[in-house]
Amino acid sequence: MLAAELRLHDVRVLVLEKETEPKSFVRIVGLHMRSLELMAMRGLLERVLQHGRKRPAGGFFAAIDKPAPKDLDSAHAYLLGIPQPVIERLLEEHAVELGAQVRRGLAVAGFEQDDEGVTVELADGERVRSRYLVGCDGGRSTVRRLLGVGFPGEPSRTETLMGEMEVGVPQEEITAKVRDVHESHRPFWLRPFGQAIYSVVVPAEGVGDRAEPPTLEDFKRALRAVAGTDFGVHSPRWLSRFGDATRLAERYRVGRVLLAGDAAHIHPPTGGQGLNLGVQDAFNLGWKLAAQIHGWAPEALLDTYQAERHPVAADVLDNTRAQMELTSPEPGPRAVRRLLTELMDFDEVNRHLIEKIAAIDIRYDLGAGPDLLGRRLRDIDVKQGRLYDLLHHGRGLLLDRTERLTVGGWSDRVDHLADPTAALEAPAVLLRPDGHVAWIGDGQRDLDDHLSRWFGTPAG
Repeated sequence: MLAAELRLHDVRVLVLEKETEPKSFVRIVGLHMRSLELMAMRGLLERVLQHGRKRPAGGFFAAIDKPAPKDLDSAHAYLLGIPQPVIERLLEEHAVELGAQVRRGLAVAGFEQDDEGVTVELADGERVRSRYLVGCDGGRSTVRRLLGVGFPGEPSRTETLMGEMEVGVPQEEITAKVRDVHESHRPFWLRPFGQAIYSVVVPAEGVGDRAEPPTLEDFKRALRAVAGTDFGVHSPRWLSRFGDATRLAERYRVGRVLLAGDAAHIHPPTGGQGLNLGVQDAFNLGWKLAAQIHGWAPEALLDTYQAERHPVAADVLDNTRAQMELTSPEPGPRAVRRLLTELMDFDEVNRHLIEKIAAIDIRYDLGAGPDLLGRRLRDIDVKQGRLYDLLHHGRGLLLDRTERLTVGGWSDRVDHLADPTAALEAPAVLLRPDGHVAWIGDGQRDLDDHLSRWFGTPAG
């Protein structure tokens, strides 16, 4: 995603991928509302929807089964389940179509940075020179370790096995047993997924080496321990394990080296936020890094990446910590879960938790102003169709209901739509390339100040 965002601004990009081949196992991941909005902003949504399965947007906070609130503030108020290899392929194709270069089977072994750039040493001895390096290399990030950035937090205390496989007993028996086990164990489920295939999640007996995938026998042993039966599981499609380790990088940038995605933060998968958080990091960083490389970035623009995204990750870590507590079989957490289940019958509580997980509640601190300032603007109707269709090229946008304003010397970086009919409760808004509102008002001088703040010195 980051490579594609950089290519929108004509930045040369090389993606170094340690794996020689794309992942073969078919783990299903979920794209929440904000990520679906980002796909729409770049013209990818229809392509993604062809390969996904829509699900209601409710019932994700600690797996408490409550329906989604009505009238959520998004044109894409659903969850999209999509196979992980498919979304990875679609994003890679998107980046390559835009001109990114992807080289597989190349692991980073080291790097050195200076005032002009970064020299990256690969495991085979090759050296690559670049202006910047971004570590998107996961929770065990080599880039983060070599950078010397701390990764404080909590190690895994529990572990859960997850996989897809066939079962050897009738659905009715599975449903009854899962209902009984849910009284004392969460997370635990066997859910049908496709023909004869079940998604299986079961607590493990201990904490193993996450670098080593579990075996089918590990699943059988864990299922017998929890449910008294292994359900006759067989013919696995993929098997994995996850823990509840929760860590956040102390810094997202050191000089010309930055971190994004799981390299910057890890947390339990409850709520399905991990992939979404990383994609949203990339969306925030891409245009800022491109501005820095092209020389028009205002002072400290690149530093707003950490200023904005670090608190978002901290909030995700906190809500996953809370969700994990609510899945505990202990009497105290179970009592809190029952209380929260009651509270979620109030629309305001349910809406708050859904918006938090879906990341549509984020408001970056851009200073004093109306509540919309710093928030993303939903995909509203404009005279040319839909707002997000105007953001495909990753440029800023002035949405002007006054028809009196202009972007002047910033027209090479910011588009202007004069539309008095736009479904907007403000005279005009300035949108950043990531769709967040950078300014609200109706005065040209004030607008020029904010154009300078986010898009640098005007051309000419």
